[in-house]
Amino acid sequence: MPAIRPSPESFLPAVEREGRGRLKIFFGAAPGVGKTFEMLREAQAARREGVDVVAGVVETHGRAETEALLSELETVPLVEVAYRGRTLKEMDVDGVLRRAPKLVLVDELAHTNAPGSRHPKRWQDVEEILAKGIDVYATLNVQHLESLNDAVAQITRVRVRETVPDRVFDLADEVEVIDVTPDELRRRLAAGKVYVREQAERAVRHFFQHGNLTALRELALRRTAERVDADMRGYMEAHAIEGPWPAAERILVAIDERPGAAALVRAGKRLADRARAPWLCVTIESPRQARLSEVERDRVADTLRLAEALGGEAITLPGGDVAEAILDFARSRNVTAIVVGKGARSGWRLVPRRSVVAELLEQSGPIAVHAVAGDETIPPKAPETRARSGPALPAYAAAVAAVVVAAFAGLAVDLVIDLPNISLVFVPAVMAIAVRYGLAPSLAASFLAALAYNYCFTDPRFSLTVNDPSNVVAILFFSLTAVLASSVAARVRAQTVAARNQARVTAELYAFSRKLAAVAAEDDLLWAAAHQIALMLKVEAVLLVAGRGGLAIGGAYPPEDELEPAELAAATWAYEHGEPTGRGAATLPGTRRLFLPLRTSRGMLGVAGVVRRAPGPLLTPAERRLLDALVDQTAVALERVRLGADVDEARLQAETERLRGALLTSVSHDLKTPIATIMGVITSLRSYGRLYDDATRDEMLASAQGETERLNRFVANLLDVVKLDAGGLAAQFEPLDVGEITGVALRRAGAALGQRTVTLDFPDEPLTALGDPVLFEHALLNVLENAGKHTPPDARIEIRGAREADGVALSVTDDGSGIAAEDLPHIFDRFYRSAAGDRKSPGAGLGLAIARGFMQALGGSATAETVSSGRGARFTLRLPAADEPAAPRSAT
Repeated sequence: MPAIRPSPESFLPAVEREGRGRLKIFFGAAPGVGKTFEMLREAQAARREGVDVVAGVVETHGRAETEALLSELETVPLVEVAYRGRTLKEMDVDGVLRRAPKLVLVDELAHTNAPGSRHPKRWQDVEEILAKGIDVYATLNVQHLESLNDAVAQITRVRVRETVPDRVFDLADEVEVIDVTPDELRRRLAAGKVYVREQAERAVRHFFQHGNLTALRELALRRTAERVDADMRGYMEAHAIEGPWPAAERILVAIDERPGAAALVRAGKRLADRARAPWLCVTIESPRQARLSEVERDRVADTLRLAEALGGEAITLPGGDVAEAILDFARSRNVTAIVVGKGARSGWRLVPRRSVVAELLEQSGPIAVHAVAGDETIPPKAPETRARSGPALPAYAAAVAAVVVAAFAGLAVDLVIDLPNISLVFVPAVMAIAVRYGLAPSLAASFLAALAYNYCFTDPRFSLTVNDPSNVVAILFFSLTAVLASSVAARVRAQTVAARNQARVTAELYAFSRKLAAVAAEDDLLWAAAHQIALMLKVEAVLLVAGRGGLAIGGAYPPEDELEPAELAAATWAYEHGEPTGRGAATLPGTRRLFLPLRTSRGMLGVAGVVRRAPGPLLTPAERRLLDALVDQTAVALERVRLGADVDEARLQAETERLRGALLTSVSHDLKTPIATIMGVITSLRSYGRLYDDATRDEMLASAQGETERLNRFVANLLDVVKLDAGGLAAQFEPLDVGEITGVALRRAGAALGQRTVTLDFPDEPLTALGDPVLFEHALLNVLENAGKHTPPDARIEIRGAREADGVALSVTDDGSGIAAEDLPHIFDRFYRSAAGDRKSPGAGLGLAIARGFMQALGGSATAETVSSGRGARFTLRLPAADEPAAPRSAT
């Protein structure tokens, strides 16, 4: 037995881990199972053994037992991050790296760090720590794994937003499952060991239901089992262990081109279901694959698609010896049972060989072999004509001509020199025929070459009679050599032709996929796909997608507006049943077109139809396989485009809901508050007016008047937003004096500015800009009112006008708290209000949005920034300069 060496790929994970720390994950099904407690307990054990352990971040959630364990460990102080007026505490990655312990504890691996932290996610902090060679203990719940996010949401009706990529889980050096029964976890909740009592009661009613916990527990155990299985296979590869190790059942179904292959796949599926095991379907592409007919190739492809539809993994492997290739693959995937059809043979050979079943039984070792009698009575789809490389008569004529040319060449050589191995002149002729035309013509050439050699070069010459027995032996060996050479050359030719055809098809599919990947709109995608299908198969193609009134043409080449009623009915049947219909199919074969469903994991997306005007079969089996591949790629691309559209629509709906909520909040506050004040003043004056003195009545009326003006400004802002959306602003462009309009706006904003000190800085000459005075004044008024809302009562506000290269700029600068970095990109968004603004002053968040809208309507711009000193904000309004002086206007 040859020595078995480990797979080189098995050493790659070890090489990638070179120099990095080890990661151990304490994995659980839900909060409260004891992951943090177990992590601290093992950390204490490691500390007692002399390991340098520190706590990077550990969440005790007020549990006394957890806090007691943590108190005995050194803790790296957390770093404080300011966010929207609050102070959040996060792990100090730099502090951990400076401390450089042997082991660091990091709780809640899926945690999202506060904005402004070193990394957005805590698992990225862990990756940086591991890269520095520091070991990490971390905790993780199953619902935070990215691949299980949808499954958890379906089970618990709760969408977890914080997730960890599966690669982080798979790259962990150790995973320890911390598991308790659902009843025990619910008792912990009731005892207040997980959440405080009110939170625990809500958790028991929702997330921590018994069914939810059982399902999450199964997910955690299954995901861990998958990782353990992958670790076991990696260990077997690294140590060159052939296996299998029957730690878990895994079924392999081996198929070939025989009619019973589909029944074999179904038998393997039933066996895998009974064993609750994963299964694979494999076919071996041996040299005899090139000699299969188109129908047999089509049958193999259909069987592999059936295996995928039934939930198996379909694989095609190259190999010379079928049994050896199957066993090598089975050992590499830790397969415990192989399902193969009875009577399967290794193919035609000069020397008879036993069947594949016999070879598998002899060489399989601990792997079980199930020989299943497939249904061999299934009729073929069409008469099985063997694939030919070219016309028969020209090939045999070429064989005769090649042998004749070789014979004359040999005679010419023999006249010049005495060559003992003159038979070699026939070998190139035989090889050339084998390479050019295949096996049968090359065998004919071999037979003719033996006759020509006997006739021309053995005594007596120019006679088929053989007098010398040694010549008989020479002719026999020459014939055998010629046959073997032609057989090898023909096999190489068949493999070359198959590889060339496969490369051509692969290149075409790759080009098709690239073309579809570059298309973003559904209409463009359907047109491009129809054009490419028509171009590659020389057919007329049409793609139909579902609409409100049924199927409608989405793309066609040549362009087509509608289908005949019979064709539309066939397409509808294909869409509703998910099966091919029409010409060449089992359903509605009298239809002119062949319709194939566009189907993905999301369901039916549409139908593809093809037709060829030429008489005869619509598609050859090879063309049908190519069409299936093109249709599958089209369906995947269409699903991608629709998923993108769904994401955009979901984002739009979320934004709409946000704006609706903000609008309702603003209306409820900015309408109800002034109305309540006005109603209170009117009610008090009507009921108790005689009891108030004149000063009190004037104060109450002034308050009502102020709230009325505030209400008027809010309604005006809403109307301005409607005008901006509807494009109803009709700007009247004329030269305007920026200084004059600033004075008018300051008088109107007097109540909003209060006692704040306002300074003006304008050049001596008037600043003349081109715009609408009313809209510009309104935009400036909104900026001034914003400054009044977001600055303290004793603040200073500076208004400065200046000329610029392409226009005029007016800036309003205050010395308030400034604009936070996270607020700056959204400061001009509708209904957006910073946290500070929410606390200090009411407002709908419309003023700055309106100011920017007005400035854009005037051909200018509105920008915001925090001043260089870090205190205060600066808003700048820019307009194009005017060539003419502005006419004076009154302050109305």
